[in-house]
Amino acid sequence: MTTPKRAGYGMPPEWAPHAGCWMAWPCRPENWADLERARATYVEVARAVARFEPVTMTANAEDAGAARRALAGVAGASVVVVPSDDSWTRDSAPTFVVDGRGRLAGVDWRFNAYGGIYEEYGRTRNMARRILDLLGARRFAAPLVLEGGAIHVDGEGTVLTTTDVVLDPHRNPDLTRADAERVLCDYLGADKVIWLTGALDHDNTGGHVDTIACFSQPGVVIAGSEMDPQDSQYAVLQENLRRLRGARDARGRRLEVVELLQPRDRTRDVVTYSPSYVNFYLAQRAVIVPVFDDAHDEPALETLSRAFPRRAVVPVRSWELARADGGIHCITQQQPAAAPR
Repeated sequence: MTTPKRAGYGMPPEWAPHAGCWMAWPCRPENWADLERARATYVEVARAVARFEPVTMTANAEDAGAARRALAGVAGASVVVVPSDDSWTRDSAPTFVVDGRGRLAGVDWRFNAYGGIYEEYGRTRNMARRILDLLGARRFAAPLVLEGGAIHVDGEGTVLTTTDVVLDPHRNPDLTRADAERVLCDYLGADKVIWLTGALDHDNTGGHVDTIACFSQPGVVIAGSEMDPQDSQYAVLQENLRRLRGARDARGRRLEVVELLQPRDRTRDVVTYSPSYVNFYLAQRAVIVPVFDDAHDEPALETLSRAFPRRAVVPVRSWELARADGGIHCITQQQPAAAPR
């Protein structure tokens, strides 16, 4: 079987130039505390991203009209009909890869609703294929159950992921760590995998890396942190900081780790969630950052301004996403600036 790596493709880092951003109109009412407020948040995220790059919002046929009306005032946003059961394009859209000649293709991971947490996901399972068909881009079908929120890359051969997701027996039973590393490297065009742990409070994904750590440039990782030893997230985040500081990337570099405090107040309606500032989206010339009306919002924005000095830092209120176990990175998927095939 030809893999992206053998064909000369690799996943670009998120700071590489974009052709645009894919999102999906919220459609599963049980995912949201309030569906209409969730849709309003999606519009605000689309508005923020569209200032810097085009946004394509997918929608089910029955929702396309409402999506177009909601986005009518957002310059640079358009709506296309692509059936889906949910609205997390980070997880269900293709993971785009590019070859040395600047040709675009996509990895279509197997999808089983995060290890089977809900039953209806047939349309979501086919979403990546449909998007690649729309683009006329080559499709690589991966032999691994995975979601895009479970991976980050540095563009120089290194992958960040978590054991909790990739080696989850409800996703990939009997998969060995060595086999997982081989598949990840073959399908992302990488050479090394750095393993973190990701089980935070009330996280239905089971531990996506995009809530806890990401690359900001080669050799530099932004990682969630918690200073209170009594906090339920403290041990997990400290363990990840330890792993990152002890790791070397694919080029043999020790990583510089930038700590980003988690929101202080993570409770709504007696439930503790996992809102995360790490779950931001890198648009062209901008960082679109989730904020939560929290005491740690401003320090987080300042940290990200220092990490990305040439980018505008654009906050968007995101509690509606956090209450559905997501964030801005979860609802967006960058399309690299490349030509299909």
